[in-house]
Amino acid sequence: MTIAAKIEQSIEKSSWIRKMFEQGARLKAEHGADAVFDFSLGNPNLPPPESFQKALETVAAQKDSFVHGYMPNTGFPFVREAIAGSIKKLHDIDVTMNDIIVTCGAAGGLNVILKSLLNPGEEVLVPRPFFVEYTFYAENHGGILKTVQTRQDFDLDLNAMESAITPSTRVVLINSPNNPTGRVYSAQTLGALGDLLKRKSVQYGSVIYLVSDEPYRKIVFDGVEVPSVFEFYNDTIVVTSHSKDLSLPGERIGYIAINPNAKYRDKLGQAMALANRILGFVNAPALMQRILPLIQGASVEVAAYERKRDLFCEGLAAAGYSFTRPSGAFYLFPKSPIEDDVEFVHALQEELILAVPGSGFGGPGYFRLAFCVTDETISLAIPGFQRVIKRFS
Repeated sequence: MTIAAKIEQSIEKSSWIRKMFEQGARLKAEHGADAVFDFSLGNPNLPPPESFQKALETVAAQKDSFVHGYMPNTGFPFVREAIAGSIKKLHDIDVTMNDIIVTCGAAGGLNVILKSLLNPGEEVLVPRPFFVEYTFYAENHGGILKTVQTRQDFDLDLNAMESAITPSTRVVLINSPNNPTGRVYSAQTLGALGDLLKRKSVQYGSVIYLVSDEPYRKIVFDGVEVPSVFEFYNDTIVVTSHSKDLSLPGERIGYIAINPNAKYRDKLGQAMALANRILGFVNAPALMQRILPLIQGASVEVAAYERKRDLFCEGLAAAGYSFTRPSGAFYLFPKSPIEDDVEFVHALQEELILAVPGSGFGGPGYFRLAFCVTDETISLAIPGFQRVIKRFS
């Protein structure tokens, strides 16, 4: 054996996703990238807001001593202070800089959280469909990812959640707006979830943490608002990044925010500061940290994503596809017209359309389309979608 058995198993489990991307690369090489309609990756195509460019130039011009040096593992104090101020306004809660840990994106933040919370064999409960990397994040820290089916409209099924919670449940991890469905959980749903976790924490004599992954919080449509999870449950931790709302996925910058009313608030902060270091992140990138206070509240042009969603929904509905209209993020999760979603995605590839099978998100029978692409890409792909669904009708 040349590599770790666990990694070899993980490679095998995700091999069909790797093959799909390899096929996409082959199609682009054969037909030209412009001829292939790639909806496979959530790689934002909108530019960062102009305020980011100005802030980048300002910060890059700084020549102070140690401008690129180490800082506290949790991040520069003045950066955390700025983030806390924004959260205080957004969530109407008395967050301080001591509740903030600046991280290498939301992925880094989630690993820091799970490293801090999980004992070997404890469970991370996730509603499905779900972001596939959650499985690996839980396993990284000795945890077990356990999924619970959502309702037909992808809202949380609280009865199913209650049945799934056991004495081993340590974390309930939600993602709203959701990848891959675009679902935004309502205040009513979050309130019921909070009540459930309070009861179960008392029943089992151990805190069950609610972790909310929110990189798409600002990307919502039709006047929808994303409720604050802090309002509904004290033992809550929010993790987010600026990969989507500022179109900065390659810069790996985000943060964790601890509910100041959490029972073990101080210990959580200490644990995450240590985890940020010993996981090898050490600290989030200094340059990106220094930019954050200058761009609090900024975001990409969300109206452009809403326009793309409407264009895609109109075209797919006219072609006969069934889907729940997303309220946020930049994904559609239509139902496959045949049971085998992998087979259907391969059929789309024959029309030079790249999509991701829903099976990869714990949602067999569906497929995911990322509409963070040009309007032209969406419009030109619709005839191919029409031809494929006719083959299976």
